[in-house]
Amino acid sequence: MHPIFLHLGFLTLPTFGVLAAIGLMLALSLSLRTAVIVGAKPDPLWNAGLFAIIAAFVLSRVLLVVTNLHTFFTYPIILLMVPSLTPLGLLLTALVTLIYLRVRAMPILASLDAWAPCGTFAWVFLALGHFAEGSDPGLPSNLPWAVAMPGTVRQHPVAIYAAIAAAVITVVLLVQLPRRHRDGDAVALAFALSGLAQFLLSFFREPALYPGTLGNLLDPVQWLALGMIVFAGILWQRPRRMAAYAV
Repeated sequence: MHPIFLHLGFLTLPTFGVLAAIGLMLALSLSLRTAVIVGAKPDPLWNAGLFAIIAAFVLSRVLLVVTNLHTFFTYPIILLMVPSLTPLGLLLTALVTLIYLRVRAMPILASLDAWAPCGTFAWVFLALGHFAEGSDPGLPSNLPWAVAMPGTVRQHPVAIYAAIAAAVITVVLLVQLPRRHRDGDAVALAFALSGLAQFLLSFFREPALYPGTLGNLLDPVQWLALGMIVFAGILWQRPRRMAAYAV
């Protein structure tokens, strides 16, 4: 594991942060190409993507501070350095980004289609970052490609599995993007494949159960994955319902 990319005096660059930054910038660059494929304007889509990234960073930090006020007032710098991207932060980012697209009069479903392979492409680098810092532990394994985490037994390299899955999904989306029949199909496919991948990957991760009936039935990642698949189904059905009503 290589959690620190560069350590120079008081300057410390975590490997995850470096890989995340590279992945996000490459994803933004890819959006300039995918925008053309879906018939959207590249520059506004770039600006919207940059807005979404900044919104995710700011909102995640705000949520972190609000939920840890005492710690923030005591150790503000240390707290702000803690990774803080949560499902709630992602949900709020999605909401404000949708508002941004609406205010800018940008086609929402077409924009999401253009972003779909960009998001999974960024996921490749995020997964590699998790592998570098050892923050995605897997179940014990004796397979030849199992990795030895510090102070633990050999484990499934779940983060590497995730990076491979994200790369495959990205290729599939790039191939299918020009062939989509209606706006929203590409992002629906992205949610379906990503949700399925996350659900299957959870069987190789250390379980993270929480109290309650639902928590004992499935872990949070599995519930999230199922939610992504359901959301994909809703996106797929929406245009068909609209077409049926139009007739």
